[in-house]
Amino acid sequence: MTTEIKALSGIRYHAIDGIGTITLARPEVSNAIDIPTALSLEQSARHAIADPDVRVIVINAEGPRFCAGGDVAAMAAAVDKPAAGRELAERLDAALLALDAAEKPVIAAVRGAVAGAGLGVALACDLVVAATDAKFLAAYTSIGITPDCGVSWLLPRAVGQQRALELVLTRRKLTAEEARSWGLVTAVVDDSDLDAEVGALATQLAALSPFATGQARRLIRSSWDVTRKEATLDEVRTVTEAVSRALG
Repeated sequence: MTTEIKALSGIRYHAIDGIGTITLARPEVSNAIDIPTALSLEQSARHAIADPDVRVIVINAEGPRFCAGGDVAAMAAAVDKPAAGRELAERLDAALLALDAAEKPVIAAVRGAVAGAGLGVALACDLVVAATDAKFLAAYTSIGITPDCGVSWLLPRAVGQQRALELVLTRRKLTAEEARSWGLVTAVVDDSDLDAEVGALATQLAALSPFATGQARRLIRSSWDVTRKEATLDEVRTVTEAVSRALG
């Protein structure tokens, strides 16, 4: 059965065969995220998380660019620009925090620009498959603003503090292969193969135990915030339940 959500803004969502797909759908502005899009991203993310038939979440985008970041033009057009910037940052972060808390694997399929908030979306995912033309950049300082969407927290954990500072301060642009060598990307594939490769990966994960994949994700993502002993105790509790579920 295919599930769709109507009345989304800047986002398309559908679920089929255990895979919930969230598509950034503003290609005319390089999928820049405005406030309505951020709200729809959170709505679709929470829907996928709550749906027991969805075992894997995929985030992709229409057009040649994954996401150019926040919609700067929309912020510039607002009467109260600081308030608009704050609301966008808060709304988008709410969507990404929902994804972070999901006990389901999240895969990003990226091509073209992965910039600013787009980098934040990619960092919120567990696996990132990139087309060869993908370019990763922080972009914030280029327009006189600072990181948001959890980038200041997630990026140093993904690549290390010094590399994170290099990306943010120097506006360095990483190729897909460089991003893979830095640990931002899981795999690099030809653009023509991106959708098929991500589909195959999502299908592979959807065939696994949802308890095992969801709890493995939770254990690893939560490990930054607990002690070694706390992590071990959580592992023991979780593997005990996993054995009970798998072996009876």
